[in-house]
Amino acid sequence: MRISRVLGVIGRLLRVFCLGFLPPLALCLWDGYQGVAGQYQAAGQFALALAITWLAGTVFAHGFIPRPDVRRAEALGVVAGSWLVISAFSGIPYLFAGLSWDDALFESMSGFTTTGATILRDFDAYGRGFFLWRSMTQWFGGLGVIALFVVVLPQLGIAGRQLFFAETSTAPSEVVGSRVRESARRLWFLYVTLTAALVAALMLGAGFPLYESVCHALTTMSAGGFSPNGESIAGYANPAAEWILVVFMLIAGTSFPLLWVGMTRNPLEVWKDGEFRFYLLAAALGCGMLAFLLAPSLPGEAELRAGAFQAASLISSTGFASTNYDLWGDAAKAVLIMVMLVGGCAGSAAGGPKAIRNLFALKFVWRDITRSLLPRAVLPLRHKGKAVPDPI
Repeated sequence: MRISRVLGVIGRLLRVFCLGFLPPLALCLWDGYQGVAGQYQAAGQFALALAITWLAGTVFAHGFIPRPDVRRAEALGVVAGSWLVISAFSGIPYLFAGLSWDDALFESMSGFTTTGATILRDFDAYGRGFFLWRSMTQWFGGLGVIALFVVVLPQLGIAGRQLFFAETSTAPSEVVGSRVRESARRLWFLYVTLTAALVAALMLGAGFPLYESVCHALTTMSAGGFSPNGESIAGYANPAAEWILVVFMLIAGTSFPLLWVGMTRNPLEVWKDGEFRFYLLAAALGCGMLAFLLAPSLPGEAELRAGAFQAASLISSTGFASTNYDLWGDAAKAVLIMVMLVGGCAGSAAGGPKAIRNLFALKFVWRDITRSLLPRAVLPLRHKGKAVPDPI
């Protein structure tokens, strides 16, 4: 592996990525203009973080000459190195805000991997620019960073296709297409469009202010779950917002290539996909079981909403909470765990084991049971009308 080439590409990416500090910088300047104390200082800290990141990228990329002859190990090195280096530099604003180095790296890595775990306790101690940046890290980490890298990297001398397949596995639903760069542009456009649609839905349908709408849209479509409210969605007590987020959390857990096909060609293609039906069925069963377990008799709107929200939040790995479900009974908690273990669709922003793998596992078990009854039967595993290769 030619380390200089890996560092050169990461350096170029850092110089592009540093522009991400501009939105929270602008928000801090605006809040300072509105008279909020300490925001001009916060704006200066974001400006300094931008300068440090750009300077580091320039040092890494010094002497780098773009060439197309990238090796597979180098593509893997760029993927792993980019996650580590960008997460480290993204922690700079957290350091300036008073977090220790390990806490800053933890918060940053949690954002970029859309894990959603946090070390923050006093949410009132930080400004709006801080939480906007925190939300942006999840949005970059959800789908945007992969699609962006595939678009940007070919211009830096590294094959976008090689990087894309270094980022994904070989499950059938994760294949985007032969023209990877164009496909990545489409996914990026879809990701941005859905995020903007959620911002509008939260503002118009739930009465959320622009700032809260943007922060929650960024962390919903990335299936990350960061919220500027220390109590998550429960802190807003807004049923309309919860129903809107249920829909978009389920969308975030759906395959983005499949959504693109459904939106641009035939909407029925989404429903024809076996993985999507399995994913939606698991979410619906989780919602129904939770609603009945929470209701003293027959479930009403509140129980259905609580069940739907937590089922959608956990199956998509978003992690928002509309209530303190630690107070629920053991049966309800068991349902939550089962829903969480299903995971979202392959090719989505969701984490977890992925619904397609659970579906294949069930089909495999069913095939072996059938073989025990019909030893001579030829029973290939099929998905979307095609036989699934044995290695998969």
